[in-house]
Amino acid sequence: MLNKLGAVTRVAVPFLCIALLMSAPIVHSQSPRNFAQIRREFKSFYEQGMRKNGIIGSSFMLVQDGQVIAQEFFGLANQEKQQPVDENTIYHWASITKTFTGIAIMQLRDRGLLKLEDPVVNYVPELKAAHNPFGSMNDVTIKHLMTHSAGFRAATWPWGGDKDWQPHEPTEWSQLVAMMPYTQVEFKPGSKFSYSNLGIIFLGRIIEKLAGEDYEVYIDKNIFKPLEMYRSYFDATPYHLLRNRAASYYRKEGALTPARFDANTGITVSNGGLNAPLTDMVKYLSFLTGDPRRQTSYDQILKRSSLEEMFQPQINVAPDAIVQPEGQNRKDAMGLTFFVEDNYGQHFIGHSGTQNGFLSHIYFRPDTRLAYVIAFNTHAQPTQKDSTQDTRRLDREIKDYLFQNVFPLFALKKDK
Repeated sequence: MLNKLGAVTRVAVPFLCIALLMSAPIVHSQSPRNFAQIRREFKSFYEQGMRKNGIIGSSFMLVQDGQVIAQEFFGLANQEKQQPVDENTIYHWASITKTFTGIAIMQLRDRGLLKLEDPVVNYVPELKAAHNPFGSMNDVTIKHLMTHSAGFRAATWPWGGDKDWQPHEPTEWSQLVAMMPYTQVEFKPGSKFSYSNLGIIFLGRIIEKLAGEDYEVYIDKNIFKPLEMYRSYFDATPYHLLRNRAASYYRKEGALTPARFDANTGITVSNGGLNAPLTDMVKYLSFLTGDPRRQTSYDQILKRSSLEEMFQPQINVAPDAIVQPEGQNRKDAMGLTFFVEDNYGQHFIGHSGTQNGFLSHIYFRPDTRLAYVIAFNTHAQPTQKDSTQDTRRLDREIKDYLFQNVFPLFALKKDK
């Protein structure tokens, strides 16, 4: 059925399987009838939000104990081709890539190749040319980079990129090295949180130096392949997956503009180069939430204790850095490349991503092993003339809806 935007709305598959819930370690704390009602209400809320905000295509999956128990697909992966979104649609995940970078650093740490307290300049000597008015560049550690507390600017490349002929991001390490003498540490390392894309690029450089291979190759061999994420990749889409790749769009004052297709993240790939279908991201979420039945193989990727170390709060996120809806009691902290959020009386781990017309986020509640993933291929941007369409606001509304209405329905049951 076509909606007002000309996009096809796909109906979700059955949202709940009673037999599955009976056998899973995490069980639904209320009756299936109550949950079925919540599911219908969420479906209506989700589809209304898509239409109101002019979203071309979106996908959502709810995961319980490693199993997809709910999914919603809305609209088109590619408007020009009138290609509907489905479970194979590949989205760009932007900053969620940072969590893979963090896992790679922890892998190298566990192999004895680095310590989180090591100075970054031990591995990225080019940073000695940067300026630190608060002390020595030796004071900036790997852990500071992982917690966004190193003091570096937010943008990787704050010059250019807004013209069609300019690269989407700097493509060569030498370009960043050339800017080192013009880079300054903006606050005392470790003293506060300040989101920095630039800092994550330095982590990617460390991975390449210690692994002796490109970042993309290392992640594919040591995370993607072991998790059987066979349709996950960085930057340019392999030819055999082009039919599944979503296009992306910007919407401003009602006008729709296609974003760059297969934008090259260049040297910033460790910060935001990931592309994958939701089915692969579900495999990643299963790894993050843990599964006693697969823990032996998961531990070969990263020990559970090291993964849970990444989920521990390291530094508080300043209150003015997050949106606090009226009446909401929310506390945010930064772990080791993962955000840690206490909200609505629950504890969550996750990350979001925004780049080149795509928006997405993943969140899970560790004590119930309940997780979800959502992606949009349209960045609706509010203006002074028109603030009715805003994908960022919609993204927060869906997140809050799930935290308030869906996650509390699940309770922990001890594994047998």
